[in-house]
Amino acid sequence: MRYLKFTILALLITLMGCGEKKSSTTKQWYKGNLHTHSYWSDGDEFPEMIMDWYKSNGYHLVALSDHNILAEGEKWIPIRQDSVYQQAFREYLDSYGLDWVDHKTDSLNQLHVKLKTLEEYRGLYEEKENFLIIQSEEISDHFGNKPLHINATNIQKKIDPMGGNSVVEVLQNNIDEVIRQRDELNIPMIPHINHPNFGHAITLEDMIALRNEKFFEVYNGHPAVNNSGDSVHMSTERMWDLINIAYIKNGQPLMYGLATDDSHHYHVKGSQWSNAGRGWILVQADSLNPASLIGAMEAGRFYASTGVVLNDLKLENNRLFVETKREAGITYTISFIGCRAESRDPEIFASVEDYKADFEISNDILFVRCKITSSKLHKNPIENLLYETAWTQPVRPIAE
Repeated sequence: MRYLKFTILALLITLMGCGEKKSSTTKQWYKGNLHTHSYWSDGDEFPEMIMDWYKSNGYHLVALSDHNILAEGEKWIPIRQDSVYQQAFREYLDSYGLDWVDHKTDSLNQLHVKLKTLEEYRGLYEEKENFLIIQSEEISDHFGNKPLHINATNIQKKIDPMGGNSVVEVLQNNIDEVIRQRDELNIPMIPHINHPNFGHAITLEDMIALRNEKFFEVYNGHPAVNNSGDSVHMSTERMWDLINIAYIKNGQPLMYGLATDDSHHYHVKGSQWSNAGRGWILVQADSLNPASLIGAMEAGRFYASTGVVLNDLKLENNRLFVETKREAGITYTISFIGCRAESRDPEIFASVEDYKADFEISNDILFVRCKITSSKLHKNPIENLLYETAWTQPVRPIAE
């Protein structure tokens, strides 16, 4: 059974790690998804199967972020009668065995399964410098009919939605509660704004009014979140630039952009489903632990991607340099986007069709970021976002 194999493997890793090792000062790139749902809320798969998928597909970290709940305590779920979900349960049972899977059938022949907690299953997957599960929560609130969701990454205690008398107040109340828990426990954790265009609930003005928020989803892999905007609503990417223009004017730190899966559906794939593997971040950190990862993210040492991989990304002497990992037959368009000090509108400063490019950030530029668009089609796209893309974080010129 799989859980027994993992137990033996974990024991061997522990024994091998008992010897003294020299710590490495070399920063590594860690691939992760910070927005994931399971049967603990409205996802349609067991968390063990989800973690197995992400680890098998080259991810280093996953944040399980179910709605208004942590994976703790006792929770039983009914398994839908649909053959897809019955078959998925059989695969789960075959993978982990009767000793692991607690299930029962009621008088109506309805199958129920007891979910494993994070503390029960994390040992099957976590592996030093290879895979990490970060406890998280999607704090799901609303104002009127507007859905207002914030992810709390590395949260230690569940936060109930705080509510409020406006969109901004609801968001700020929940952000403040995450910050309060972080300060109280002295444990690194970050809030980030989820899918602002979901239900077109969060406007540019709302985002600009927030305090102590440095992260939002410029790309979310759910098919209903309207990343691209429409004839009335701006795209999340344009919103990102306008937020940073306002933040710089107000003396606030830059807003950083995330790409996430927001995965819910693991058995049926396609543009109408919220599947795993659509968007992620690559974090450049000292080691695979929450403190190192969150510290790197707060410093802007990460990029967001839907497929493009970078070989190099650095800022030296006010020159931003980007190099992609090339694939045969694939071309890349590298665009440097930002805003000049005398302007209040973002622009494309330069665009190059090559696998690498650099851009000098002069003192008359407020900020610049890089967008890399591949000619390679995304394997499972949503909206009109058909090609693999990456977004670096915005940077400002450093006074010499």
